[in-house]
Amino acid sequence: MEELKDWKKSVHGHQFIASYSGGKDSTLALFKAMKAGKAIGLIVMMEEEGKRSRSHGMPPEIIRAQASSIGLPIYAAAASWADYEKVFISLLEKAKKQGAEVLVTGDIDIPEHGCWHEKVTNEVGLKLRMPLWEMDHRAVVEEFIDLGFVTVIVTVNLSLGMREDDLGRTFTHEYVKELEARGIDPCGEGGEFHTTVMDGPIFKHPISVRYCDIVKDGDYAFLPLELDQ
Repeated sequence: MEELKDWKKSVHGHQFIASYSGGKDSTLALFKAMKAGKAIGLIVMMEEEGKRSRSHGMPPEIIRAQASSIGLPIYAAAASWADYEKVFISLLEKAKKQGAEVLVTGDIDIPEHGCWHEKVTNEVGLKLRMPLWEMDHRAVVEEFIDLGFVTVIVTVNLSLGMREDDLGRTFTHEYVKELEARGIDPCGEGGEFHTTVMDGPIFKHPISVRYCDIVKDGDYAFLPLELDQ
């Protein structure tokens, strides 16, 4: 039980690998961890074909552009849901061999018992740190915006109060208030939406993208992005 209380502890003085989706929460957690410890890379899990990230459906060139701007290498692998855990553990083992002592994630509402990330880090022998764990959701997005990060909505669940015209919206304090007025969690922790970060204090330069035609799939609508070379 005592170890569970360490999830929010600083990574001060430690090298870490960060689980990275390209979205606002993993980016803010990375920022916080980089203020205290040394990042050695970003773990990015891809779908089976390797054409989209498993978490936010981003094409690999967008993730590579983010990582390049941040200045970190990517530890990437494609996996089905069936072999996801085995592949993730293999990436953790690779990172540990290269000096990682801690895994950092952007999770907020993880229960104290049965945490999957704790299971895999224990198996590999890494510590787990979650800088945003148990933070107030509005405080998370307000800190993110106040720090100067820029992020846009790229996926919405139309059955959870989100609309097609939310796609491409940039996070501002006004937009956060609008989402709350519509009864939507400003962090999207209920699966309402996903974001992609374009710029911020850990980026050497902004990510320049083109918005493609919106794609619908059941309750979901997606805004595909392409790098603007």
